[in-house]
Amino acid sequence: MRMLAAVAALTAGSLIAATPMIRRLDGSRISTAEAETYARRILTEARVTGAQVAVVDRGKLVWSAAFGMRRREPALAMETGTTTWAASITKSVFATYAMQLVERGQFSLDVPVAKQMAQALDRYEPYRETAAELVRDPAWPKLTPRHLLSHTSGLANFAFLEPDKKMRLAFAPGANYRYSGEGINLLQFVIEQKYGRNLDGLMQEALFTPLQMASTGMTYRADFAANIADRYDAQERFIAQTRRSPARAAGSMTSSAEDLARFAIALMNGKLLKPATRTRMFAVQIPIRTKQQFDLEAKPESAEATQVGLAYGLGWGLLTKTKFGPAFFKEGHGDGAQTYLICFSKQKSCMILMTNSDNGERTFRPLMEKIFGNTVTPWEWEGY
Repeated sequence: MRMLAAVAALTAGSLIAATPMIRRLDGSRISTAEAETYARRILTEARVTGAQVAVVDRGKLVWSAAFGMRRREPALAMETGTTTWAASITKSVFATYAMQLVERGQFSLDVPVAKQMAQALDRYEPYRETAAELVRDPAWPKLTPRHLLSHTSGLANFAFLEPDKKMRLAFAPGANYRYSGEGINLLQFVIEQKYGRNLDGLMQEALFTPLQMASTGMTYRADFAANIADRYDAQERFIAQTRRSPARAAGSMTSSAEDLARFAIALMNGKLLKPATRTRMFAVQIPIRTKQQFDLEAKPESAEATQVGLAYGLGWGLLTKTKFGPAFFKEGHGDGAQTYLICFSKQKSCMILMTNSDNGERTFRPLMEKIFGNTVTPWEWEGY
């Protein structure tokens, strides 16, 4: 089915610095008209049901557009303000919130998790069935929030992926990189216990309301109903409505490309964290040399990863030595939701891609390279 025409971002108010040209990372330029035509073609050919694209340059949003459909039956156009499942980009936004607590001295990265809770983890109802073996591990008392944020805890991505569906450490905390949504959700639990409040309210107050991220929430809200994206598979068949609940730091957030641009701009301009705290968040916690993100074997090492200085900081993937300078990034992947955000610190430039389709990742490389000039993302490692 042919994609609907792109919806120009005419309602973004003062956020957009109107410009007919997009400056790529290498300094060359592409017109917004050419970018829109190219994006529409690539997305149509890949059968991406709906998408949002936003580009930030020098700390300002310079282009935002929406393509295709947020819902097929009835046919409703994707808009720049449509709330869309951000999937694992949630982790990095949550990490930024956690670093706000650290900055204010209200949370510690290096006090072990076990010491930041009132009782043993397996005595809490959510972990009673899954954490008994974990808390008996001699390495458990050494596990810290720093390990959880940097994906060096040793926990599996999720406990249900383990053969017995129990939480366990595959290695000593800090020894290796192993992507873990389970670890991010555990950190959420620690913070919620400390403050006696749910994460959705905490992050709404700290980030979404102050930044006027009206399309963003950690859980579904009734005010999203009029403009929210359904999710579709690779054959453009309906998967589900987007009604995420309860709040999960590993991936429940819904948002829009423009809202994530607001977030990224505020982060780069020092509105969310002091420069020293931001530097701590983006400091290398562990270098990554695997050929693919979920490949735990680092031999042989990936030349691609080594070339760009691939690493993980606190909640963010890092490229530490590209020809465009350092970058921070996060991808999201869920059923009918594939997303990507990358920012280059020196230029304060970002590109954000949000889709409600299982075909979204097929378009990320051509869109990034043609429109943004991003030729340094380690695509093999990403598995796109």
